[in-house]
Order: sequence, then C-alpha cells, then structure tokens
Amino acid sequence: MICEECKKRPATLHFMKTINGEKTEIKLCEKCAHEKGEQHFFNQHSGFSISNLLGGLLNIDPVFSSKQPQYPQQPPLQCENCHMTFQQFVNRGKFGCSDCYETFNEQLKPILKRLHSGNYIHQGKIPARIGGTLHLKKEINHLKSELQTLILEENFEDAAGVRDQIRFLENKLLSEGGES
Repeated sequence: MICEECKKRPATLHFMKTINGEKTEIKLCEKCAHEKGEQHFFNQHSGFSISNLLGGLLNIDPVFSSKQPQYPQQPPLQCENCHMTFQQFVNRGKFGCSDCYETFNEQLKPILKRLHSGNYIHQGKIPARIGGTLHLKKEINHLKSELQTLILEENFEDAAGVRDQIRFLENKLLSEGGES
C-alpha cells in the first residue's frame, strides 16, 4: 500500500473518519503524517493509551465549553466515595472507584450511546453452544416476574396466558437438555 499523499513511500497509517454516515479513508506514510500534523501518533514521549482514547471520546461537544453559562453555576457533580468530579474523569479517562458509575450515570448515557450505536445498556454476548438454553431461562424468569405482577393486580386471565407460556418454555427447555 502506497502513501496517498506523496505516492512514494509505503503507507504505515490508515485514518478512517465517519461523518453523517459518510466514511472517508486516507493512508499515509510516517513522513506525510508528520507534515499533516499527526505527530502525536509517533511522539514517543506522549504515548497513546486507552485513557487518551476515552478522554477524546468523552469530549462530547467542545463548542459548548467555550460559552459562558446563562444560569447560575452549580458545584460540580462529585463521587461521594472517592471525591472525583466528572471533569477529572474526562481528563483521566478512568474512574476513581466503582461508585463513580452510579454517580455519573446520567452523564455517561450519551457517551455510551455514541460508543454502542445508540444503546447505553450492555447486553453482552452469549456463546452459541449455550445460548439457546440461556435465552430460554432468561425468558422464563422474565415471564415469572410478569406473572407475579399480574397476580398482584388480580389480572387472572392474562396471568393464565403467561403461566401457559412458562409451561411451554419449561417443556422446551427440558427437551433441549437444560434445567429449569
């Protein structure tokens, strides 16, 4: 692969940028990247870490940071356990303790949506070999809690339908060799 800028040296960097669904790619050699200002990738003193990556992702909209607020400023949100502020988290790229996740929950949602294509709840991945029975077990547990709610609401007709669904899924689970 040849550098798209100088068309002489081999390209060692591959930049990809997506804006409004339009993907732009450029392949550069080390020298052209230096000339274009991409020196931080090669600067051995600064290094590149996950903290730098997260810090960049957390910079949601720098345009707003330069504007003066039009309302009285509140004290910054701070974790009660480790006393870290959200701004410190943005600068560092990692939390001070596990309580920070709960403290900064609302601030994290737009960041997570951006990272996970619109989702902010991590569902995880399930290996295919055990996925079938695990999904059935989760569905049965969900239906059991729904059944309890329907019984408390005295909605017995819908509860009977849910009960039948549970029985069907439990029989399916037993036939696939799983436990209920």
